[in-house]
Amino acid sequence: MSIAVVYFSGYGHTKLVAEKVAAGAQAELIAVDQNGDIQESDWQKLNEAKAIIFGAPTYMGSVPWQFKKFADASSKIWFTRGWQDKIFAGFSNSASLNGDKQVSLQYLQTLASQHGGIWVSLGFPPANTLASTREDVNNLGGSVGLLVQSPSDAGADKIASGDLETAVKFGERVASVAQRFN
Repeated sequence: MSIAVVYFSGYGHTKLVAEKVAAGAQAELIAVDQNGDIQESDWQKLNEAKAIIFGAPTYMGSVPWQFKKFADASSKIWFTRGWQDKIFAGFSNSASLNGDKQVSLQYLQTLASQHGGIWVSLGFPPANTLASTREDVNNLGGSVGLLVQSPSDAGADKIASGDLETAVKFGERVASVAQRFN
């Protein structure tokens, strides 16, 4: 069963998260480039995938234009209902703990819904007790999809371990759900 993680990364943080999600899902990575494009062969991989996981940073309250360009290009597939009933999920990261990532996730979920897809939520309870730390799974309390905080003044190697562990587990969850539909 093939799963694809299609993502845009401006500074490397989203790339690392995509790699963690892909590791959990045993998925293939497809990078949206700085011009908002993917390779022609990548479209075929997406068409053949049983599940697609979208990933994009949150810039100024939404996904960056590069991911939006990719999404707009998928309208050719939408027109033929090529991704109808495919499994979808998504993730986003931003420098702030909140950073309006929920808006980006709603965008990704809407994109999947427009394609007639079946959305997989994060599926983990929030780590929201006094004893909770950034090392806990779902320490940012997401539900629609994976939320990650990436410090603006540091590289991807400084992303909290709890966020990265959540990314792997999220990939595993998406693969498990996709397997049920396979």
